Amino acid sequence: MSKRPGEFELIAQLFAPLATAPGAFGLTDDVAALAPPPGEQLVLKTDAIVETVHFHPTDPADTVAKKALRVNLSDLAAKGAKPAGYLLTLNLPDATGMEWLESFARGLAEDQKQFGISLFGGDTTATPGPLSISVAMFGFAPAITRRSGARAGDCIFVSGTIGDAGAGLAVLRGEGHALSAATREALIARYRVPEPRVALGQSLRGLASASIDVSDGLIADLGHIAEVSNVRMIVEAPRVPLSHALEALWGRSDKSAARAATSGDDYEIAFTAPSEKRDAVAAAARASKTQVAEIGRVEAGKGVALRDAGGKEIAIGRAGFTHF
Repeated sequence: MSKRPGEFELIAQLFAPLATAPGAFGLTDDVAALAPPPGEQLVLKTDAIVETVHFHPTDPADTVAKKALRVNLSDLAAKGAKPAGYLLTLNLPDATGMEWLESFARGLAEDQKQFGISLFGGDTTATPGPLSISVAMFGFAPAITRRSGARAGDCIFVSGTIGDAGAGLAVLRGEGHALSAATREALIARYRVPEPRVALGQSLRGLASASIDVSDGLIADLGHIAEVSNVRMIVEAPRVPLSHALEALWGRSDKSAARAATSGDDYEIAFTAPSEKRDAVAAAARASKTQVAEIGRVEAGKGVALRDAGGKEIAIGRAGFTHF
């Protein structure tokens, strides 16, 4: 492991080349500057990922970089915002060497190109551990889709497939020895590198009545919409979209649907929309080349219920991930 250079040399060598936007000043100043486009508002989000909590010490550094960006991009996507850039804070233990940091910077560069964003600044500091990475992401939108707009009679939708990241974590923890190597790797990849639905979020502007990114678990995050919208969410377990890879690990049953719906780290978009906008939602999904499934309905009341094919509520011990 090669010794990493000093703080300012490290910034100049690895991170200044990522500050491509004019207002980032090449990371040569104490601050950055950014003006919203006319008629749009600045949308802000910050999330941190911590070694052993959000990623494994053995995860490749480029995937750690991408996860740090994408968990934040996912929140902007759920609000219908177009991402513009980010601030990066690195808390580095002594054991984090230059090879790791070079790979980390390459991961950032690849995602900056994919999502059209720039680094605008941040901070690097030493820590006794663990390694932690905090990203403050920002973007723009004419208006955001909040959690509070769901109404009785709305339909509930979710993008992509649910539970793959949780299944990938289960594989890393020892499950799925009988799976093929390709299936194992597909699930692990979903855990390590989520796919924020940026294009879909922008396509849903004016269609979704409420929206949230699925980070803590589908049931838990729909619960946040239910709480602030003062409604009850009914999710039909057979309609929860599961991937073939997840079914190879956990099967297709009410139990596996419940496990998938309470797993975290999906970073899909869960949203509601009036029933008369079903066709428009389908068109938005096609336009953004994103799979979207209708999974339930909004009713008067409180909370979230997961029901089987016969309409019976499925008991859930834990709705999703919590830090405390």
